Amino acid sequence: MEFSPAPLFEDVAGGPAGGKAHWLTTSDQKRIRVAHWLPGGKAHGTVMMFPGRTEYIEKYGNTASEFVERGFAMLAVDWRGQGLADRLLDDARVGHVDQFTDYQQDVQVTLKLASALDLPKPWYVVGHSMGGAIGLRAVIENGCFAACAFTGPMWGIFFTPVMKPLSRVTAYWGTALGLGERTPPTTTLKSYVLSQPFEGNMLTRDPDMYRMMQDQLNAHPELALGAPSNLWLRESLDECAWLMEQPAPKAPCLTFLGSHEQIVDRKAIRARMANWPNGTLIEIPDGEHEVLMEAPEVRGPVLDKIAAHFLANQANGASELVSS
Repeated sequence: MEFSPAPLFEDVAGGPAGGKAHWLTTSDQKRIRVAHWLPGGKAHGTVMMFPGRTEYIEKYGNTASEFVERGFAMLAVDWRGQGLADRLLDDARVGHVDQFTDYQQDVQVTLKLASALDLPKPWYVVGHSMGGAIGLRAVIENGCFAACAFTGPMWGIFFTPVMKPLSRVTAYWGTALGLGERTPPTTTLKSYVLSQPFEGNMLTRDPDMYRMMQDQLNAHPELALGAPSNLWLRESLDECAWLMEQPAPKAPCLTFLGSHEQIVDRKAIRARMANWPNGTLIEIPDGEHEVLMEAPEVRGPVLDKIAAHFLANQANGASELVSS
């Protein structure tokens, strides 16, 4: 496959030394960015980090350092429509996708890159938020992951009782009326972390991690993203419904849910994990949406549990998926 060097903003990423980023072109001619890091010695395998909506590779530099210290290689993705990947609308501040399954084209070219780079196997996936939805479908449809882990996965979207009917009207009737590229009512095109003070934020209780996110976007505003489009919302709701209808994959799963989760649907996560025979749900007391961005005393044990989970499932046979 063809790939070329891409920028990696190491001034703000805080990742391990030697990280490299690459431009990839998907089957529908969208350019995405993928980065990887390798440990110094023999690796236990490769963790594929699937970020959430609005996120970007550099946000997971700290996570890459944590996994590399634990002996894993790590790969992270800028999905279409965010980070430095191709933005899909004229207004680059709007998060958009034509079909939610388009993200699987990003997954496929990412897996091909991992194969071309000979990243150490077995391969594992960690999906956060929207990346949890993308990752769950990838695990269902592909046989290349020995195990998976999710943090605050978007298997349903949380709405207040007032906003739930309005959001559904916007998502379905709005797109039907040709407003698919518009954003839902009450949303903003400003980045959440740059417009929301730390106090009252729904992402993390760690001021240092929140400041890190703000510093990254202030240094590289081209990474920022605002509200999603109505079409993104409709596609996401449909994808969540589809995921909840599927039988649990065979891959062993470990999922983390913050007790104060206010972005994704806690009931959907609990229901999905209750019906996953090889799955375990761990709820984090006082945790917000991003348990990997919480204080060291919270995220450290979470990362330890994920690493132990992957090591325990190293021997799982994962079939070959990728062709050149």
